[in-house]
Amino acid sequence: MNIGVQIKKYREKQNISQEELALKIFVSRQTISNWENNKSYPDINSLIMLSEIFNVSLDDFIKNDIEEMRKIVDKDVIKKFNLVSWAFSLELISLVVSAYPLAKFFDYIGIFIWIILFFLTLITGHIIERFKKINNIQTFKEILAFVDGTKLSYEETQQELGKRLYQKILYAILAGVIALIVSLIIIFIFNNI
Repeated sequence: MNIGVQIKKYREKQNISQEELALKIFVSRQTISNWENNKSYPDINSLIMLSEIFNVSLDDFIKNDIEEMRKIVDKDVIKKFNLVSWAFSLELISLVVSAYPLAKFFDYIGIFIWIILFFLTLITGHIIERFKKINNIQTFKEILAFVDGTKLSYEETQQELGKRLYQKILYAILAGVIALIVSLIIIFIFNNI
């Protein structure tokens, strides 16, 4: 990022020491030093104050850093989405696999544990759905592009928008079939004990 270089350049151009600049924007001298050495970055309020002190527009001051900051934020968001997705997958698997053993070996306590696991899985699913809504990703292709950190073209986006309705219907049917199969398996296991 260039922000540290920009701060140092404009500070030296105006013959202001790090201490003087720190006093003007209400931070420590060490904070200014960290910014100039790219160890940390100023928040938006500090950026605005710096641009006013240096008499430079905010756009000119931060130049190419916006795109780089956006990439860093996108990587963090993608990492969080992947983590929550893996947690959800593990919760779903443990939900299906643990139903019978918990009920068989721990009786009512096991059923209570399973219900808690069920609600945790619902909460994680809700987090994923909220995340998908915020980032406007619904179809499999949109999710893959998001996870890869790429963007779909306008034409691809329009195609995916058209797919959303029937994919939701297919997902609902598929979820119903899977629930039916799992229920039949559990009934079969309970009947053969």
